[in-house]
Amino acid sequence: MLFHYIASQPDGKIIENDVEANDVGQVLTFLSSQGFKPVSVKAVSKATQTGRKEIFGGKISLTDQVFISKYLALMLKIGTGLLQAINILIDDFSKPAVRGFLLEVRSNLEKGQPFFAAFAKYPKTFSQVYINSVKAGETAGNLEYIFENLSASLIKEKALRDQIKGALFYPIILLGASVLILIFLVVFALPKIAKVFSESGFEPPLFSKIVFAIGLFLGKFGVYVLLGVALFVGVFVVLYKTSLVFKRMMVSIFSGLPLVRDVVKKIAIQRFAATLSTLIRAGMPLTDALEITADSITQFQLKEALVRISRDGLAKGLTVGEAFKREPYFPKTVVNLIAISEKAGHIEEVLGTLADFYAAEIDSSLKTLVAFLEPIMLLSIGLIIGVIALAIVVPIYQLTVQF
Repeated sequence: MLFHYIASQPDGKIIENDVEANDVGQVLTFLSSQGFKPVSVKAVSKATQTGRKEIFGGKISLTDQVFISKYLALMLKIGTGLLQAINILIDDFSKPAVRGFLLEVRSNLEKGQPFFAAFAKYPKTFSQVYINSVKAGETAGNLEYIFENLSASLIKEKALRDQIKGALFYPIILLGASVLILIFLVVFALPKIAKVFSESGFEPPLFSKIVFAIGLFLGKFGVYVLLGVALFVGVFVVLYKTSLVFKRMMVSIFSGLPLVRDVVKKIAIQRFAATLSTLIRAGMPLTDALEITADSITQFQLKEALVRISRDGLAKGLTVGEAFKREPYFPKTVVNLIAISEKAGHIEEVLGTLADFYAAEIDSSLKTLVAFLEPIMLLSIGLIIGVIALAIVVPIYQLTVQF
């Protein structure tokens, strides 16, 4: 059972935390053994526990992870004890999500549990790469080095995400605004104009009749059409999140689109190189590092290739270079660099360089993609609006000619 306590330290400082215990008596015994004087002890309900985990786990952002990693690396580097470092962070962080997580870390340390165990409880917040790196660093006794590498890799990951978001921001705004304009024209404006022509007795051209028929239909059933579209999107999202087969099919279709295919592959290789480099630097065996990297990759072809390299290649005695050469997914440049770096004994450095190189390539490819998408989107929206405008203008012109 989980209890929440507020207690006074020997120096008079008030602290609060959660602790697992069978009853209140066991909590009081624990506080006494730590030299704390209890102020308040309350049992935490299961609903509250679940709510806390969701709040604490779901709202720790990537930026928060960067700060946690950077501060821990700095404090451990200057010789601060791990528990003391956590206490300093608890005092400095006011964000409830981060503070709650750090309190849980401290509670685990006070109970003698492994440091990485608290991170492992939040797999939706901290990646498997992060958790396993902390675990490896704790085992090897070089947590300061691990957190330094993690903070550097997280900064690069955040920069890449911001870069992708920044490149796609304008096209998404343009698409959203265009869709809203089209909805207004097709669902509200066009049906009224079509109704005016149909009630006037004037016989518009066939082209205009078709457009007006669509307008009248949408005017009558537009709400149901929008609800149908919303339902379709909802079902799509649910299937994408729950069905691996459906997700794989959609990713395959999307990844196969021209121009998009190139960007998706570069993002996948960049993530592979950055992740594997981080895990190797943490001192993890290469086969384990490949398996964890595969779990963190969303591109199915690359995921399967990494699993084969680990299980059918390295596990059966092949060298790293030989195992990678058997996989057609990787560009020859990447394969050759990995094979050469294996002989030189610094795979992690070459992978880090590859990750930086592909990050720059992604920036270039995104700019090309956006430069291609923007005129296509504008032309498409302009064509639809032009068709509607033409369907209205032509019969009006014919009507004015008759008089």
